[in-house]
Amino acid sequence: MALDLKKLVRPHLLKLKPYSSARDEFKGQADVYIDANENPYGSVGDGNYNRYPDPLQLKLKEEISKIKGAEVPQIFLGNGSDEPIDLLVRIFCNPGVDNVLLMPPTYGMYQVCADINGVEAVNVPLTADFEINKEEALAAMNPQTKLIFICTPNNPSGNSLDRDTILDIIKKAPGLVVVDEAYIDFSEQPSFIAELTRYPNLVILQTFSKAWGLAGLRLGMAFASEEIISILNKVKYPYNVNIATQQFAMKAILKTTQKDKMVAKILREREWLIEHLQEANYVTKVYPTDANFILVKTTKGKAIYDKLVEHGIIVRDRSNVTLCEGCLRITVGTEGENLALMRVWETLAL
Repeated sequence: MALDLKKLVRPHLLKLKPYSSARDEFKGQADVYIDANENPYGSVGDGNYNRYPDPLQLKLKEEISKIKGAEVPQIFLGNGSDEPIDLLVRIFCNPGVDNVLLMPPTYGMYQVCADINGVEAVNVPLTADFEINKEEALAAMNPQTKLIFICTPNNPSGNSLDRDTILDIIKKAPGLVVVDEAYIDFSEQPSFIAELTRYPNLVILQTFSKAWGLAGLRLGMAFASEEIISILNKVKYPYNVNIATQQFAMKAILKTTQKDKMVAKILREREWLIEHLQEANYVTKVYPTDANFILVKTTKGKAIYDKLVEHGIIVRDRSNVTLCEGCLRITVGTEGENLALMRVWETLAL
């Protein structure tokens, strides 16, 4: 599959001369660094953060490459997954001309980034079973469709979308297809990273926020062809991932066994919670999930949400989202948190 990226990127960005930082211009090791206007005496407070971080996070990418099966030049790291989402819209979509294709209900930042950048979002809702409406999605594409965002496992429904349908869309898309795999660690479905060599218009998003338990670090990953990654690096802010985040993530990524144990605990608790929610008052359906959360359809969504808040238990009311009337999204908690939820739910009289 051939891809002429020059026809997709906004023309002025092809000519953009990126900012060249001190750490871009010298990449080796030295005894004296007096090139970047840093404070030579160290840092105020704990830690040693007076030097600028590696702008391309190469050591961290080398470790990520080992566990993800992508080469270092195929990896982009950002301030959460939201940064690459925003960059992709800014790089590939001309405001007022191009469009992005969304499949609600889905992650809300796709729409927000399109709106911020003045880019039309064409919405093709999922089916009632939260699957891609392939025929309508294909019909909605046009030469101005530069990005198609697909979240799988999907947020807020939790299900993995049909793989063959996604592959068909990738093959027929006029632009890039962005597959957001934020919850892939909780699913038995394989990642799309293995498809990168076959589809040059494919971008995959993952994150350290969920399975790794590092939401507070704000570290997201994008995997794509070297050509796409080079453009993301060209447009991003010079030091978009701070040195503390890089250092902490380096330590974490060497502890995959600990991450796997946490995921296993969440999966066990997920099954327990599903079993109990299926028998709970006011619940009409518990949707299948491959994520670390469960979408529950109820007859009293807002009322249940309010009662849980009164007891200090916060879930997510998704009643105002497409196809989610009366639905609550419940993150799988610890054993104690899940017990607390169900004890309160059992007492509800609405």
